[in-house]
Amino acid sequence: MPQFFLNKRLIILLVSIIILVALIGFSLRDRDELTWPEKFVKDTTGWVQNLVSTPTQYVVGLFENMKDLQNTYEENKELKKHLEDMARLEAKVYSLEKENDELKEILEIEGSIGDYDPMQATVISRSPDRLWHELIIINRGSSHGVEKNMAVMTAKGLIGKVKSVTPFTSTVQLLSALDPTNRISAALQGDKKLFGTIEGYDKENEWLLLKGLPVDAELEKDQLVVTSGMGGVFPGDVPIGNVVDVVSDQFGLNQTAYVRPSADLYKIEHVMILRRGMAVPETTADEDEEGESL
Repeated sequence: MPQFFLNKRLIILLVSIIILVALIGFSLRDRDELTWPEKFVKDTTGWVQNLVSTPTQYVVGLFENMKDLQNTYEENKELKKHLEDMARLEAKVYSLEKENDELKEILEIEGSIGDYDPMQATVISRSPDRLWHELIIINRGSSHGVEKNMAVMTAKGLIGKVKSVTPFTSTVQLLSALDPTNRISAALQGDKKLFGTIEGYDKENEWLLLKGLPVDAELEKDQLVVTSGMGGVFPGDVPIGNVVDVVSDQFGLNQTAYVRPSADLYKIEHVMILRRGMAVPETTADEDEEGESL
């Protein structure tokens, strides 16, 4: 009996193999139309594949979107960093361009200076608040040859004088300083040269006051005001500013001209200290300090 069942299983296996080979051969041959069992199997298989692939693709797409979002976030951070770097670079380039222009102007001024030797210096600090318009400190001192009362200017014009000196720094008193001794011997350029003294500052309009002009003198708007060089300490013909208005004094004996400074007294970065090319007699310098400071 067991032998019979063993032979029966073997026969069923062989028949199954033969049927399978026959089906494979039948399916591989060229036909114009599939049989209905093949159609059923293919449709069933396709439906199952579609049922599985749809959520699979959705999940895969979700992970891909999350990955793209993460990449976008990282790229955004990198771009923001580049934008910040670019903003800093633009600010630095602008600052360097301004500094380059100022230095070019200073070099041009140096080339036209004949009666005094210019020494370049840089502003290293400035008095805050109330004294902002009065004092600055530069990086040149007595060890560099700087002396008290030397004139200081930018490429645009005069800004003040050296008030005090240390071995490596100097304090510069600006033209706008409200100091009674802060006076400048000045001259108006024109057909007839007129002399006066810069003393006082109109803080509201940011104008200098040129006093002591003759009452009958005819002044013109935008007329150039320069140092006279008569004080014996400062060189002459250094630009100070231009006339914007003229008024008579309270007694009607003289005129006062309001002068717009040629140099920007608010923003000062690079300056020149003017050293006279010829020696100055000590008596003249002392008299100048006591009376006419510049």
